[in-house]
Amino acid sequence: MVMEKSRTYRYIPVDIYTSGYRVVGKVMVTNSGVIGVMNDSTNSTLEVHDARLAKVHMPTKLVDQFDLVRMVKKRVVAICLSRVEDLGPKSLTRGGFGSTAQYPIRITTQVFEVEGTIEVTGRFDFQGLMYEGTREFIAAYDATLTAVLIPNVRVESPAILINRHHADIVALISQRTKEEK
Repeated sequence: MVMEKSRTYRYIPVDIYTSGYRVVGKVMVTNSGVIGVMNDSTNSTLEVHDARLAKVHMPTKLVDQFDLVRMVKKRVVAICLSRVEDLGPKSLTRGGFGSTAQYPIRITTQVFEVEGTIEVTGRFDFQGLMYEGTREFIAAYDATLTAVLIPNVRVESPAILINRHHADIVALISQRTKEEK
């Protein structure tokens, strides 16, 4: 007799940004958290329950509301979370085990810029971060998401997942040029 392992599911509140819309709702996750759902290469869609839609340029004006919306994960630019714990296990958020280093960073896309801190194992490796492995989303901590053309659209979040395929620029804050006085 074979016993099946039962999975525990729970809902996590999310604030999802695409290039044109903001979707606020809940995503059903297992113990792998939101990062496990977003980096699951066997499923290219995302279901958001109790979803409220708004246009990016008017993020507080409700456009529509649905019990369930389905989204294409590769079109998601960023996901803001209200708690770091909702990301999932540290081994998934960092991309592995081992000692980690924190890097204050700015990542820009065509629509948004995110400033925060990323954690990576070992030293900062841009090629590895952007092109190696199956992770599609990168976690930024104590981060701020700002719309490029609409600076009053600003979200501060303990954790933001950024789709690495939408990233145009990745800059380390420590390499910022110091202004001369």
